[in-house]
Amino acid sequence: MKLGMHIRGGILAALIVFSAPVGSVVVTPAAAQSVQSIAVEGNRRVEADTIRSYFRGRGGRLDQMAIDDGVKALYDTGLFQNVEIRHVGGGRLLVVVTENAVIGRVAFEGNKKIKDEQLQAEVQSKPRGTYSRPVVQSDTLRIAEIYRRSGRYDVRVVPEIIEGSNSRVDLIFRIDEGAKTGVKLIEFVGNNAFSAARLRDVIKTHESNFLSFLGNNDIYDPDRVEADRDLIRRFYLKHGYAEVQVVAALTEYDPNRKGFLVTFKIEEGSQYRVGSVEFHTSIPNFDAPSLRSRSQVSVGSVYNVEAIEKSVEDMQLEASRRGYAFAVVRVGGDRDFNAHTAAVVFNVDEGRRQYIERIDIRGNTRTRDYVIRREFDVSEGDAYNQALVDRTERRLKNLDYFKTVKITREPGSSTDRVILAVELEEKSTGDFSVSGGYSTTDGALGEVSISERNLLGRGLFAKASISYGQYARGYSLSFVEPYLLDYRVALGLDLYQRQQFANTYISYGQTTLGFSPHLGFQLREDLTLQARYSITRNQIDLPGYLMNCNNVQGSAAYNPSPAYMNTLPGGWDGTNLGCYSDGEVSLPLRKELAQGAQIVSSVGYSLIWNLLDNNKNPTDGLLVNWSLDYAGVGGDVSYLKNTVDVKYYQPLVADMVGLIHLQGGILNKVGNTELRMYDHFQMGPNLVRGFEPYGIGPRDINPYGTQDALGGTKYWGASAELQVPFWFLPKEVGLKGALYADAGGLYDYQGPTEWALTNEMNTAGCTKPGNGGPGTCAGLVYDDSKIVRSSVGVGLIWQSPFGPLRFDYAVPLTKGKYDRVQEFRFGGGTTFWPDLNVVWKRKAGFLSRESAEASQKEKHDARPAHHAFDWNETA
Repeated sequence: MKLGMHIRGGILAALIVFSAPVGSVVVTPAAAQSVQSIAVEGNRRVEADTIRSYFRGRGGRLDQMAIDDGVKALYDTGLFQNVEIRHVGGGRLLVVVTENAVIGRVAFEGNKKIKDEQLQAEVQSKPRGTYSRPVVQSDTLRIAEIYRRSGRYDVRVVPEIIEGSNSRVDLIFRIDEGAKTGVKLIEFVGNNAFSAARLRDVIKTHESNFLSFLGNNDIYDPDRVEADRDLIRRFYLKHGYAEVQVVAALTEYDPNRKGFLVTFKIEEGSQYRVGSVEFHTSIPNFDAPSLRSRSQVSVGSVYNVEAIEKSVEDMQLEASRRGYAFAVVRVGGDRDFNAHTAAVVFNVDEGRRQYIERIDIRGNTRTRDYVIRREFDVSEGDAYNQALVDRTERRLKNLDYFKTVKITREPGSSTDRVILAVELEEKSTGDFSVSGGYSTTDGALGEVSISERNLLGRGLFAKASISYGQYARGYSLSFVEPYLLDYRVALGLDLYQRQQFANTYISYGQTTLGFSPHLGFQLREDLTLQARYSITRNQIDLPGYLMNCNNVQGSAAYNPSPAYMNTLPGGWDGTNLGCYSDGEVSLPLRKELAQGAQIVSSVGYSLIWNLLDNNKNPTDGLLVNWSLDYAGVGGDVSYLKNTVDVKYYQPLVADMVGLIHLQGGILNKVGNTELRMYDHFQMGPNLVRGFEPYGIGPRDINPYGTQDALGGTKYWGASAELQVPFWFLPKEVGLKGALYADAGGLYDYQGPTEWALTNEMNTAGCTKPGNGGPGTCAGLVYDDSKIVRSSVGVGLIWQSPFGPLRFDYAVPLTKGKYDRVQEFRFGGGTTFWPDLNVVWKRKAGFLSRESAEASQKEKHDARPAHHAFDWNETA
């Protein structure tokens, strides 16, 4: 290939420099004779006695073999450019040496994409070190390899020497970086069951596109291509193709496209289903069929190697829990090539009795040993169990503290002892980010945050963030101890403050200051329990334009002066509220304004069942989030709130994915404490798309007021969505379309509806509900129809490098009389108000980062919109 010629040309240029002889060893012919003395010439820095020490004869006799060994040893020191041996007669041996020069400095010229510091760390030639041609040659090849790994195969590296005084030289590496060499096309041959677009989504190597500058997966890397072969094979095995073979991954450089063409040759074979599942054992008194509950394989299902491997691990762990520490589960069975079925047999046998002698941890330069050891379910002296070791390796990878994690078994001091060697490579765990986003609800937003996932090497998580937006501002401080008192229980502490201003959707502002400790428990790998306590201080305020005293009487505006108001008992209307009770804002708001700041003290839990195949971009599986919160543990507010959120993904034909989303919630009054409007569910596009935020459900319909959304105590929602890829675009672009239909309802407002006035003489002109129209002072007129809201729409989803973006256009089919419509909606950027009790759960190894993000979205979808950002708006 032309590229290969360029590479070889670059290396050849380096080799030409080294083509001159590095010195000759001249040995004067002589018969075997006794050498009486050794003289040394040409040495400047190395002592003569040191050179003589390399020539030691056998039995006092220095023969030709000993002389050759001495010459070779001198060259191996790297201190000499040339060594010459001469017999000068009289039993004298003359060693003439030419010492290598000393490197004064090492410099790099022409490198723009890779910094000097990185190259300096890779080369072996160092300032004040000895100059050695073989070492420089090795350095030249190493520099070329570094550029090759970064996708620049046309690199040329030429070393040059600048001689100085006193046997000193400057070493200069002149680099011609060449152009970036990417993967222009990825093709598949032999794939009939899955499209090329679906397989491109499986592998790590991507095709170059207009967004490639933001990543490096489009750079040709032969090791990554080889790993992609295994990913393709595993993908087919997961879908029942037990005979699949990825025969080859062919790469070719195309000079016209100036990039690589990668072709994967696949032999799929036939798809198999499970014909039977059996359980056998050779262990006395062990009930093998009782392990059936641990099997994820069922008769008639697609033969799934990953499900079989997971079943083996679960069965082996269950056997260990029953006291059979050395039990080993192996899979056998036969395939019926005509019926395309496979018989699966789980054989439980007694394994080799081995014990863990020692656990050696290597490479953890920053992370404390105990942070790593606590991820093990075994310790020194325990029975060796491969399933437990594999699970520990996964946990260490999920911590996200290390670039690489590998646990290997080494021989111990005896045949029944093993040593577990944990090889680690640390990576940076601190993050500083400046991010931004936009939503139709909260406008433009910006956030600055700093976080550390492995604080002080102790496995602690800490984060501080400040957000500033058009309609929302705040800060948050978070801390997580993933192992409370050395138990696998995570403790999280959050302190946050959030201020939201009045906007086009709500007429009032809200300020929330809160503190919340959390506890996380992993019940199973797919089932997690979160317990929490929360105490918040909530306060509502009005914008300046609603602070005027505009008491509407008929068509005339009444604007009493502050002096006149002060002459009246209890204010102008007897409520001590002044203009808050003149009909401009809804009665529930007036009452909450009168009450001032409220303290909410609550306890709650969330139960999350996660069976998704991929938490970041799911295509198959189920996710259930059930939450319960009780307010009334002290404080000023009491209620009981239940929410449930279910999402089910199902792959369809041609890479299309179906999604069913069900959600619901109920708010119950506790005791005699009146429910506040603030505590009600507020819904909009997070329930039925095509409506404004706060656009659905009960609403104040006073024609003279702000007609605020009141919220409801009950809601339900159901959505069906079809996600369709754009086959004509590269998969890496991350664009796909969506067709959906939504239905739902929000109803049963149970907040304040009446407010008795204490001084009727000051309420002239105020009417109560039912006396000729809506009341403007003492009563609430509102709409709480139980009509089903529904809509249909289309969406554009983009997993962009800047964060997830979504564009939706939905048309309501049925709606309430006073509902507010918003057909187009856009949101994107960073999620600004994360549910940190999910983040710290990941730190305990319960979830991957993607799972935390997915679970976070589930909770926000069902949360009242005034408590947090609507995930559908910001993601």
